[in-house]
Amino acid sequence: MSSYPTFKRLPRAVREQQMLDAAVKVFSRRGYHSASMDDIAEDAGISKPMVYAYLGTKESLFTACLHREGTRMMEAIVGAVAAELPPDEQLWRGLRAFFGFVGAHRDGWAVLYRQARSEQVFAGELATMRTQVVEVVAALLRRNLPVPEPGARQVTDTDLEVMAYALVGAAESLADWLTDHPAEDPERLATRLMNATWLGAGQLRLGQLWRPPAS
Repeated sequence: MSSYPTFKRLPRAVREQQMLDAAVKVFSRRGYHSASMDDIAEDAGISKPMVYAYLGTKESLFTACLHREGTRMMEAIVGAVAAELPPDEQLWRGLRAFFGFVGAHRDGWAVLYRQARSEQVFAGELATMRTQVVEVVAALLRRNLPVPEPGARQVTDTDLEVMAYALVGAAESLADWLTDHPAEDPERLATRLMNATWLGAGQLRLGQLWRPPAS
């Protein structure tokens, strides 16, 4: 008699999501190296051979977790930013959606930011996702540039890219802080970051620069 329990037949897509839910939970709490396929199968309530059959090796499974959580995060951000809104509200809504995702999916964020960053094998996957986020932010800033005054300095693509990287980096750091402070409200955190960055970003959008004093 087989030692494996019997399982209710579910559609493949539903079963895969069940496995990914379990994998994200286990990876986030035990780390990539310490997590085992046995742990993930047990948490999902299925057999280990089924995990391998559906999603392959542990590395493939972790990559699938990265893709799913990254896609969820991007969809939350893009879906919150309506083109007809003022530029500051677009950015605030995007930040609110981002922090809201982190607050609602702390295990997913731990996999994306903490676990993936510590494993060199996933560096390329993580860099690609981060670049996508930066491109979304830079495009948001670009399409909301005001018409420059005559003789004013033109804002360059490099200006926007640097601004986007700085904003994404700050948001990532605060999101990591948020995972350790469950009492913090994601919307309030988004507003705090807006207060810290938008005033300066707004001046740069107008072509104004701060310059260090002459030596």
